[in-house]
Amino acid sequence: RDRVSTQSTGRKDNKNNYLWPGFGENSRVLKWICQRIGRNPIGKCIRTSIGYTPTVDGIDLSGLDISEDVMHQLLRVDVEEWLRETKSVKEFYSQFGNKIPEILNTELSDLESRLKIGETTPPTTNKKLLEFVENSRALCKPSRVYWCTGTCHQYY
Repeated sequence: RDRVSTQSTGRKDNKNNYLWPGFGENSRVLKWICQRIGRNPIGKCIRTSIGYTPTVDGIDLSGLDISEDVMHQLLRVDVEEWLRETKSVKEFYSQFGNKIPEILNTELSDLESRLKIGETTPPTTNKKLLEFVENSRALCKPSRVYWCTGTCHQYY
């Protein structure tokens, strides 16, 4: 799943300007994708409900004038937007009837389920903790991982 990535290059700010500088800069996203695959991936990422996405500092921005705030906006996973997209994909698939490979329907259904349960992005970049959680996830196969951060609202 994490080998195919989606970049929110079409997002705009409150002045209707595109946040991402343009199509020519998409090679930076491709570079990150290449860094994510292989035996020793080095691309910085976080797990989200749509799969692994770059961290704010995971994409090479050298030579670009893009703030950390803009990167947060670009990399934010908008659940409602993604749920609309899954509906659109289902409609597209329907025109092919039973000729669509079942794995595509399964992947789409799994994505929709992850979006609906609302699993949040891990509040840490600690590699050992993330590896422990991923290993536990693989063994126990929970439907959701809930991250406890110790904030007051978790106690009430």
